[in-house]
Amino acid sequence: MAEGTNRVLLIEHEAGYAHYLGEVLSQARDPGLEVVTASSLRAGLGFLKESAFDVILLELAVPDGAGLGNLAVLRAVAPRTPVIVLGSSEDETIALEALSSGARDYVVKHQITGPWLERSIRYAVERHRMDQALLEAEERYHSIFDHLVEGIFQTTPEGRYLMANAALARIYGYASPEELVASLTDIRSKLYVEPGRRDEFVRLMQEQEALTGFESQVYRKDGSIIWISENCRAIRDETGRLLYYEGTVEDITQRREAEERLRESEVLYHSLVENLPQNIFRKDLAGRFTFANQQFCRMLGRPLEEIVGKTDYDFFPPELAAKYQQDDRQVIATGQPYETVEEHQPLGREKVYVQVVKTPLRSPDGKTVVGLQAIFWDITRQRLAEEELRRANAELARSRQELHARNQRMEEDLHMAREFQLKMLPQTYPVFPCPGSDGSAFSFTHRYLPTGSVGGDFFTLSALSETQASVFFCDVAGHGVQAALVTSMIRALLEELKSLAGQPGAFLTKLNSDLRAILQHAGAPLLTTAFYFVADWATGVLQYANAGHLRPFHLRRSAGQVVPLSNAFGYSQPPLGLLGDTVYLSSEAILSPGDGVLLFTDGLVDVENPQGQFFTEQMLASAIESALSLHSSALLDKLLEQTRVFGGDQPYRDDVCLVAMDYHGCGG
Repeated sequence: MAEGTNRVLLIEHEAGYAHYLGEVLSQARDPGLEVVTASSLRAGLGFLKESAFDVILLELAVPDGAGLGNLAVLRAVAPRTPVIVLGSSEDETIALEALSSGARDYVVKHQITGPWLERSIRYAVERHRMDQALLEAEERYHSIFDHLVEGIFQTTPEGRYLMANAALARIYGYASPEELVASLTDIRSKLYVEPGRRDEFVRLMQEQEALTGFESQVYRKDGSIIWISENCRAIRDETGRLLYYEGTVEDITQRREAEERLRESEVLYHSLVENLPQNIFRKDLAGRFTFANQQFCRMLGRPLEEIVGKTDYDFFPPELAAKYQQDDRQVIATGQPYETVEEHQPLGREKVYVQVVKTPLRSPDGKTVVGLQAIFWDITRQRLAEEELRRANAELARSRQELHARNQRMEEDLHMAREFQLKMLPQTYPVFPCPGSDGSAFSFTHRYLPTGSVGGDFFTLSALSETQASVFFCDVAGHGVQAALVTSMIRALLEELKSLAGQPGAFLTKLNSDLRAILQHAGAPLLTTAFYFVADWATGVLQYANAGHLRPFHLRRSAGQVVPLSNAFGYSQPPLGLLGDTVYLSSEAILSPGDGVLLFTDGLVDVENPQGQFFTEQMLASAIESALSLHSSALLDKLLEQTRVFGGDQPYRDDVCLVAMDYHGCGG
């Protein structure tokens, strides 16, 4: 968790369970948890109105609430606080409804452990904080991006738009950026009026990596022609590979038309420049002003007569005046236009950024440069917007990079744990030779399909004697590293129970007692189901005991029947690790040659089709019965295929483990 205290609001009407959760969280490894308990929804709302909380634990069935409707009530009071729903049902439909209603997580109450709940709280808080940071960064980015006056674009080197903003769509006459991107699929042929203009753009970008003031005539959507000015830079990856071009577009049609009219007629020039919003002036070869339009006069705060005959040093700071005159000398010496973005600061005024175009003035015969003329306009807003856009892009990139790095580290850790867990499953099966025969009295096969993370499904196969085979089948609730650690603990305990291996009931009773003693101190997941059986080929007797696990099936092939292995005493016994004094009882069944036993985890029946229906144990029994003639290996593959088809080829939501034992006998 992040540094500081994370305040947790627990809304739970059962005092005993609220006390239990408080004790669980008080023993959490994170010392920064502060828990406030409310016995009703109304009391919880009162706490939320008085102070802020980092996360809410909500019992779904509080008497004064309305089930999932409680989420809307809480979000109305604390819209930014993540909510973890505590439910009594393992129904995935309810869990999904809770998540779709705004819950950050759904936790089944009887499955809750300290580390599990602590992790859920920690993840909910950190995911909420990351989501908020990313949302704020994206909101800032989009606000800047959508309100820029200048057009913004990204194009591929081949000439296709990747992105455009609303301003660019308006400049080009399209209703939206999406319409622009979809329509202008070939910039070379569909946008530029002058053939080869796009090629010139690409050539200059290859030489310079950036362009400023690249002016061209382009077609608008309606076929009309405008002038634009592009500022662009090349974006490359860390290897130097060109990814795309990124830049801004300004509609300069008005300026270019004005310049054209200025060249056509001096009279028209003077009448026009006085009404333009841009600053316009002329200088002689000595750098003295010979003309200034009204906009330039207003900018300096001087009438024309106080400007003519003066130089830049009379109106601007010395360093800027020197820069301006240096640019003037370049235009006069080369006879070529000069365009740039530069700082501009009249004496006593704030500094601004301006776009400047300076062109030489020639004698009537066009052979001699006699001065220069210039036009400039304020682009401070554009420049500041571009800088803010770059900062927003950099911030967004850093956030995404950090998130990617965290996810990658987590995936690497889980992959290593998953590979280790798979290697712990039986790699070979025990053999039970029949006297006077080459065959084995028992044969085994299994299938193990983990989900994307480590889990708690595992089994062991052992030969207790020349005639007795044992199978221990276990499913630890939950996923992740903690579930895998519990399986490791159980594996270690099994090694200490070999003296009881021939007595399923006593075996599970001792295992439960030892596991309970460890879990009380370790805080690991408490819900662990298990099934243990011992089969004797000499007698055909199958002894078994069940600790809260799904009932395996007795495959009576000769009779064509699939029978659940129920407890002979008529009631179910609890999972391991919940109650320390549980005495597990053994039951018996008789195996005939050709019979089999099939064990499975709940991942096989936790399959939902597109209509929201689940693959039930009854459906599983029917599927097995229809395929009893198949060898067990083919039978398991058939069951997996049927569940995949039922679920619409969607991945399993939980680990799937199947183990089959076939009894061949040694008669005759």
